[in-house]
Amino acid sequence: MNDVQSLLGKQVFVQLSGDKDFEGILTDSGKDVLVVYNGLKFYYIPWIHIHRVSLSNNFREKIDDPIEPSIAEDIGMISYRKILTNAKGIFTEIYVTGNITFHGYITNVLSDYIVFYSPVFKMMYISLSHLKWLTPYNHNANPYTLDNESLPFHPSNIPLLRSFDAQLKKEEGKLVVFDGGIDPMKIGLIKKVENNLIELTAANGEIAYLRLNHIKSFHLP
Repeated sequence: MNDVQSLLGKQVFVQLSGDKDFEGILTDSGKDVLVVYNGLKFYYIPWIHIHRVSLSNNFREKIDDPIEPSIAEDIGMISYRKILTNAKGIFTEIYVTGNITFHGYITNVLSDYIVFYSPVFKMMYISLSHLKWLTPYNHNANPYTLDNESLPFHPSNIPLLRSFDAQLKKEEGKLVVFDGGIDPMKIGLIKKVENNLIELTAANGEIAYLRLNHIKSFHLP
C-alpha cells in the first residue's frame, strides 16, 4: 500500500465494502487506515474495508483543502488504533452496517472492539472488524444539542473484558439488541455464547442461532 502515498494531497475516490464510496482529499495514510477530507469532515477509514483507491475524475466538484487539522496530525506514524484512542471523548459519527450510523463517544478501545456511548442506544459494544469508518464532529459539538448534564455516563465504572466475544458471553441471560435492532430476530434473550455461535430467544419464543463473527454491535436495552 506504500504507493498510495503518491496520492496524498490529491482528490481521490475510495470504494468501500457494501457499495459505499467516498470522494475527497487524501490527507493521510497509514498501514491500516486512510484519512479522507470531503470538504466538511475528516473520515478515518480502515484499509480492511477498502476495495479501491484512485484519483478522482470528478473535475466538476473540486474539494478545497482542509483548514483545520485532523486528529491524525499529531500522531506521527498513524494507525487505526491511535486514531480511535485520539477520538475518545469527541462527539463522533461511526458507520457499521446498513443505513445506520451511530452518534456518540468512544469511551474505551479494547483488543478487538470499542465501547461507544450513544445518547439513543446508551452503552454499545462495537466490533472493530466491522467498523467501516468514523468521523469526529467539531470539538465543541454535542449530540442532538444536549447539554453535558443530559449525557451522564461513567465509563470507568463499567467492567470490561478484553475481547468482544468474552464481553458478550458475560451478558448471557440478559436481553440484547444486535446491529441496531433492525432485524427482529436479532433482539432477544441470550441463552448461550459458545463455539462462535449465539443462541438467542426472540420475543415470540423462537430460537435463533447467530454466528458471532457476523455480529457488528450489541447493546443492552
